[in-house]
Amino acid sequence: MTMQSGSHPLLSRTDGLASGSADLLILIGRVLMGVLFLWAGWAKFGGIPGTVTYFTNLKMPAPEMWAWISAFAEMIIGAAFILGIATRYTALISFVYVLIATLIAHRYWEYTGAAQFANFNHFLKNLAIMGGSLALFVTGAGRFSADSKLSK
Repeated sequence: MTMQSGSHPLLSRTDGLASGSADLLILIGRVLMGVLFLWAGWAKFGGIPGTVTYFTNLKMPAPEMWAWISAFAEMIIGAAFILGIATRYTALISFVYVLIATLIAHRYWEYTGAAQFANFNHFLKNLAIMGGSLALFVTGAGRFSADSKLSK
């Protein structure tokens, strides 16, 4: 993987660190993203009634169906990121999934007080997840992945 160098000679050490450990750092990033999705999906499976209530309060159509779909989707996305399988596809899917979830569930501008702050926090967290998804789309899974093993 080719990494761009910094704009200043003082940054050359960090450039070298990034280049020399890119595959390991991509693995760590993938696993961290994957754990987030895996945990969220697992929590939904363990709390389908709560998820249905939440989706009902958001006025989603067919909240029970969407609760199950979201639980499965998050588990699959999480496992795919952790294993590094179909990583670029998973990254695009996760970007779209989180974008839709953000627009449905974290409309902070509709709240006031503590609820507004909490939803704004989730909104920002989801923007960061979308950024991570785009980064994984660009980099791919790296050497330590099922994608790498399957390509050989």
